[in-house]
Amino acid sequence: MAYDLSGVSVLVIEDDSRMKQLLREILEGFSVRAVRTAAEGRQALERVREFDPDIVVVDLRMEPIDGLDFTRMVRRGEGGVNPFLPIIMLTGHTERHRVAEARDAGVTEFLAKPVSAQALYSRIAAIVERPRPFVRAPSFIGPDRRRRKDPGYGGRERRGGAAAGLLSEANTVEI
Repeated sequence: MAYDLSGVSVLVIEDDSRMKQLLREILEGFSVRAVRTAAEGRQALERVREFDPDIVVVDLRMEPIDGLDFTRMVRRGEGGVNPFLPIIMLTGHTERHRVAEARDAGVTEFLAKPVSAQALYSRIAAIVERPRPFVRAPSFIGPDRRRRKDPGYGGRERRGGAAAGLLSEANTVEI
C-alpha cells in the first residue's frame, strides 16, 4: 500500500553531508515536504523541540552525542520532547550486538547502510502499519522489543494482565 507522506515531517540526524542530502532527496521523493536536518544529537534535541517531527531518522555513529544517546534522551523525555517519537536508526554497523544495543536504547526501526529508497519506505510503512506498544520498565522505555508472540513460550507474561498499567500514550504498558 502506498501512503501519502506529504503531511509527514521528518528530522534527519546525520553527520555526513552526502548521506544527509541523499536521505533528504529520498524523503522528498516520497513527497515528504517537511524535512529538517541536524549533525549530531544535542543539536537534534533542539530541532525536535522547535520542529516537532513525526519521525526521526538518526545515524548511530556521531560525535559528541551519538544516535544511541540521542534515542535514550528522547525516550526519557529530556527537554520536554515527546518520548513516543518514532525513531529509525541508520547505520553501516549491523553486527548483532549493534542491533541489540539500538533496540535496547529504544529505537523503533533499524535500517542498514547503504540505504535504499525501498528500505527506508518499508521502515516508515512499518511504523504506520504495525505500531508497537510502548513499555516503561525500570531499565527500559521504548517500543516493545518483542516483534511477535512466541507460540512455544509457556512462561509467565510479565507485560500483560494485572501487572500492566497504561501510560499517557495509547498502547503503552508499564511494568
